[in-house]
Order: sequence, then structure tokens, then C-alpha cells
Amino acid sequence: MRYLSFVLSNRRFLAFGFAMAFFSAFGQTYFIALFNADLRALFGLGHGGLGTVYGLATLSSAGLMLAVGPLIDRLDLRLYAGLVAAGVAGACLFMAAVPVASVVFLFLAFLLLRFFGQGLMSHVSATAMARYFREGRGRALSLASLGFAGSEAVMPPIAVGLIAALGWRQAWGTIGLVLAVGLVPLVLWLLRGHAARHAAYVGGAATPEAGVRHWSRAEMLRDPVFFLLLPAMLAPAFINTGVFFNQTTLVAAKGWTLPLFAAGFAVYALATIAGALGTGVLVDRTGALRLFVLVLLPHAVGLALLSTLEAPPVIFAYMALAGLTMGAFNTGHGALLAEVYGTAHLGAIRSLFLSLMVVSTAAAPALMGWLLDAGTGIETILLLFIVYIALATALVPPAVRRARARRVA
Repeated sequence: MRYLSFVLSNRRFLAFGFAMAFFSAFGQTYFIALFNADLRALFGLGHGGLGTVYGLATLSSAGLMLAVGPLIDRLDLRLYAGLVAAGVAGACLFMAAVPVASVVFLFLAFLLLRFFGQGLMSHVSATAMARYFREGRGRALSLASLGFAGSEAVMPPIAVGLIAALGWRQAWGTIGLVLAVGLVPLVLWLLRGHAARHAAYVGGAATPEAGVRHWSRAEMLRDPVFFLLLPAMLAPAFINTGVFFNQTTLVAAKGWTLPLFAAGFAVYALATIAGALGTGVLVDRTGALRLFVLVLLPHAVGLALLSTLEAPPVIFAYMALAGLTMGAFNTGHGALLAEVYGTAHLGAIRSLFLSLMVVSTAAAPALMGWLLDAGTGIETILLLFIVYIALATALVPPAVRRARARRVA
């Protein structure tokens, strides 16, 4: 099915997936990091201290995801998504009003943003697309994931402009008020008619896809394939969180400016779109398993450039290469989990994976922060990321062989 006819036939539900991905921006590291300098000054924290608070909040979010994420398998999607949308609006308003009396309040603000924004909004988008599309799953995931690219393109400049015009608190307050008024009605409107879609899914769930059975989360945790794939599946979020959270430090070390680096997110977004759309077509043709070994290679090249070169255009080269990887990953990992483990328990399975991914994103700011405070150069840290990618990629081929042999059997 071609993209245009596919979009026209499923436009409202695809727009729902896009919107949930788009509005996850307010819990994503690249957005929150734009406020780091103000938060460090306000709370008297260094790089390592702020990274630790952020990391602990992110870890706590991961724990909550294990309990709340699987509920999407049992609750009506309209109720679940509406509560998540209300939660992200409330998180933004809490950040706007966070007291200075204790870093505990900063921890709570980070926790709410990460849990509702980065965690649940992303979870709803990918789970809904992977579950309710069998034919065209790759296209659905790729189109919904364009919401991440769209927010990466427009949100950093908007945040910089709001901070400059209103101050950091007022910026968060404005965002929270807009979301409180508009996001929940938008979500419910986009999900009109969902009851019929869910009934069709339930009716077809008894007929599994060829060669695929529905695994439970407990069964998946006993599967060697999952653990072979996991390092590569965690790598994009772990590395991007580390780089984007420390973007002010990177900019200072390279002699660049923060507005120039923020402008690079437009290139990142365009590359993410290209990676997502291209991967969506390939997933529907060949499957996600065969493609996954290639996902991290562009990011490795980008890190090599970023670690060794200082000319300002390297920002855009890195953003393009990292964006290709993230676009391919945003589409590929959701299809991969459904392809290997089925869809009946996809919410529980994705919530576990997402929790592990969140743990990795919690580790990145703290790890990089303490390394920076200890005097390790950021270029050295980037080279260590390349080593990680090489090791993670080497584990993918044996995982693919095991999973394909199992499907044939």
C-alpha cells in the first residue's frame, strides 16, 4: 500500500500516533536540557549534581513504567491516552512552579516530565501503531514517529525564544497552559471511532501472524534473543541523551554557540524523517529483523566526526547521521518487538523495554556529568560511545539467526 493511500485511509489514527510522539517533546532530554544553565544556577548544582538528580528521576520513571505501561493492554485506549495527555500538561505546570527550597522538588518535576512525556506519550504512540496495524505496520510506525522529528525541529527554537522573551518559569507555564486547554480534547477527537478498530483487532488476534506466537513478558525475559538485541536497542537513546543533555558543555568545548547547535535540530529532524520513512517501507518488505544490524552505523560515523572535528558545519553532519539512526530506530524497534514477540502483550513488553531504555537515559547524564567533572574530555567520551556501538552491533547477527530459525520452526 502506497504512503498516500495508506495515510488517507487511516489519517485520524495515524494523526493520533503522530500527536502523542510530537507532544512527548516536553519530557525529552533535548528539550529539558535547554533549561540546564538556569536550573544549575538556581539550585547551586554542578554538571554532575544536576545530572544525578535528573538520572534518579529518570530511573524512578522507569520503575513506574513497569507498573503503568502494561495497563495499555487492558484499558480503553481513549481513557489511557487522555490521562497521559493530562499528566504531561500537569508536569509542565509543576516545573513552572517548582520551589527553590529543595532539590526534592526539582527531582519531582523531572520525574513527572520524564514519566508522562518521554515515557508514556512515546509508549502510547508506538504501542498503538504496532498493535492495530498488521499490514502496513512499518509505514504506520514510521509515520507516527515523524512526530518525534517534528518536535525536534520546532521545539528547541520555540523554547529558546520563550526563555528569552518570558524567562524559564514563564516558558514552562505557557506550555503547560496550552497543553491543559488543548491536548486532551485533541487526543479524544483523534480517537473517535476507536471502538470499531479495537473490535476488529480482537477479532483478528486469534489468527497470529505467520511464524509468530504471542509471548508474555515473563517468557521474553527467558529468551536469549532479547538480551542479544538489547544493547543495540538501548544505544540510540543512551547516546543521544548523553550528547544532548551536555550540549552546552559540548558547545563550549568546541567554541560554537548554543543557537547554532539548536539550529542543527532542524537537520536532525529532517534526517529522522528520511530514516523513518525509508525504514518503514523496508520493514514492510523485508521485516525488521534483517534491517536491524545496520541501524547504528550512521550514528557511529557521526560520533567519529563530532569527536575529531571542530568546524561548525560538523554540527549539521552529526545531526544528519544521528537523525538517520534515530529515524530508523523509531520505526524499526516497534516493528521488531511485534515481529519477534507478537502483539497480545505488546504493552507489557514495550513497557519493560521502555523502562530499560529509560534506565539507560538516566545513566547517561550522570555518567557523562561525573566524567566531565573529573576532567575527562567530551571528545574522549564520544569515542567511548563508538566502542559501545561496535560491541552492540556485533551481537545483532546471532540474535537475528536465532529468531529467524525459531520462526521457520
